[in-house]
Amino acid sequence: MAPVRVGIVGLSANGGWAATAHVPALAAVDGYELRALAGSNAESARVAGEKYGVPLTFGDAGELARHPEVDLVVVAVKVPQHRALIEPALAAGKQVLSEWPLGVSLAETEALAEAARDKTTAVGLQGRSAPALRYLRDLIKDGYVGRVLSTSLIASGANWGPSVRAGRDYQLHPAGGATMLTIPFAHTVDTLAMVLGGFAELSATMATVRPRVRDEVTGESVEMTAPDQIAVTGVLSGGAVASLHLRGGTSPATNFHWEINGTEGTLVVEAADPLFWIAKLTLRGSRTGTLEKLTVPARYELPQLAGRSAEPSYNVAHAYARHLKGDLPDFAHALRVHRVLDAVQRSADSGTRVEPDAK
Repeated sequence: MAPVRVGIVGLSANGGWAATAHVPALAAVDGYELRALAGSNAESARVAGEKYGVPLTFGDAGELARHPEVDLVVVAVKVPQHRALIEPALAAGKQVLSEWPLGVSLAETEALAEAARDKTTAVGLQGRSAPALRYLRDLIKDGYVGRVLSTSLIASGANWGPSVRAGRDYQLHPAGGATMLTIPFAHTVDTLAMVLGGFAELSATMATVRPRVRDEVTGESVEMTAPDQIAVTGVLSGGAVASLHLRGGTSPATNFHWEINGTEGTLVVEAADPLFWIAKLTLRGSRTGTLEKLTVPARYELPQLAGRSAEPSYNVAHAYARHLKGDLPDFAHALRVHRVLDAVQRSADSGTRVEPDAK
């Protein structure tokens, strides 16, 4: 079969997520050819094309989307730009893979999901492609812990701590669409749903306990209105009780710890990096009272990526491999996740228990 010809929007010679993760991921997976890129202008695109060996470069993402040698448009830029870049690609009839979050709001995500109806789309919820997490899902399905009774998760949010890095100021306010709720919590709740099922009902508390943070470039104190503490409890669709707590910043104690308790055993997932969906994960389990490290079977991993689980491109590469099989979450799935986030926001605002809209 001919390779899928990829055009990346947001691939810069100065680095960034597209360069760090998508370029090496595409190179690691048979079935793709990186043919095009679009930058902020024609000159920056030309420079990036020379650096990464990409033959077609554009200063306009619409031109990239309309080019006949592009099959899949990958949108790897800040979320406020997503809609303006995704809609032309959908209109051109191209496959679209958007990094997460899909839209800056529930309404924008609804519009994008509607525009993508009957089209091939995917979103960057990499937890669903992580070998360790897919193995965890199957262990639960196969009865390793018996009937799941409860699950507890505590994690750091990485950003939204005492300081903000250069270029991340848009993440300090909900209007930017890139907050601790829409990024790390969204990855967390989506992975939880993959492994154990989603929330049937939930109660949320959110707070901004650091209303001002330090700009790491200027040293000045700047306002933050996005929540830096998110605590959610509730009952999952299978009846288990769940508790999730994300804290802004990082912790010298715990950055990601997830425990699943059942009638027959316990499973624990840990990561030193709070960005667990692209980090190296450690999986331990017990059916006897003693936790032991569990090794992910080779069948879950691409052979060419063995030993590379600490690289940012590792789970992205597995996502691309699954995309070839039509097995990635699409824009309709993204909308369901955004509706869960909306339920968390409504619960926190009202102080009441809510049922997420599963439509």
